[in-house]
Amino acid sequence: MPTTGERFERAVFIMSRLRGPGGCPWDREQTFDSIKPYTIEETYEVLEAIDNRDWEQLPGELGDLLLQVLFYAQMAKDNGTFSIDDVLDQLANKLVDRHPHVFGQAKADTASEVVRNWEVLKKEEKKKREAASGKTAAKANAESILAGVSPAMPAFIEAHKLSAKAAGVGFDWPHVDGLLDKLREETEELRHELGDFPAPGPQPAGKGMAGAGRPHIPEALRSRLEEEVGDLFFVLVNISRYLSLDSESALKKANRKFKGRFQWMESQLCASGRDLKSASVGELEALWQKAKLQERSGQ
Repeated sequence: MPTTGERFERAVFIMSRLRGPGGCPWDREQTFDSIKPYTIEETYEVLEAIDNRDWEQLPGELGDLLLQVLFYAQMAKDNGTFSIDDVLDQLANKLVDRHPHVFGQAKADTASEVVRNWEVLKKEEKKKREAASGKTAAKANAESILAGVSPAMPAFIEAHKLSAKAAGVGFDWPHVDGLLDKLREETEELRHELGDFPAPGPQPAGKGMAGAGRPHIPEALRSRLEEEVGDLFFVLVNISRYLSLDSESALKKANRKFKGRFQWMESQLCASGRDLKSASVGELEALWQKAKLQERSGQ
């Protein structure tokens, strides 16, 4: 029976072989940028397997995600910048350094104490990196606490991290009621902006081509509406954060719930030789309510 280390070394060797002379033409052509979309895709597939509690599928999805790490590391080794050994060394060192309550003399009896220790340690690590790069103390002190939140991440995750960073220094609502009040406030602001919407007001897209027959929205109004909708999203993400929920996961589950109900409606109409376009709004609403009942009963 091979050890965990031997299994890992085999995976590293296979990746090296695929990228090496006589290997796979597709693998050899890939770059850091070309692989990025696959990394995002594999990450979401891991999250979906977890949400579905699909323990049979999850090992395979985690393997696909690990493949991304091996791929990046092999490309870096090919370029002479770093290797999988550097990745593993930095990971192991970080785990030890950030857990002094396990590997050192520090104390942390609760999860909240561990988080506080992490924040202190991360700041110390940052200072060391800045010193090594020659950044002055004045520049380091002037840098925002939000500077470490990458704008490249998905918007919901970025919003969560930004608000969590701000909350870490006390800029937060003292009670969830304040957030619910803020949600109502932002909803009213959107409603106010809709007063300037061209007649006859916002309408469904309809069954024609996208945008066909819809009123032209002035660019200034479009910009204000986008801002108000963005504010609503930001408040909703904060509500999720306040309740220790993952807003991205919550929306994913809502998407799957909608998809399941909608496809149930399609199947019911198809069984009677009809489709959604032939059904009235009243029929669709009745079917939607039945889909919800079917979902609750588990049928």
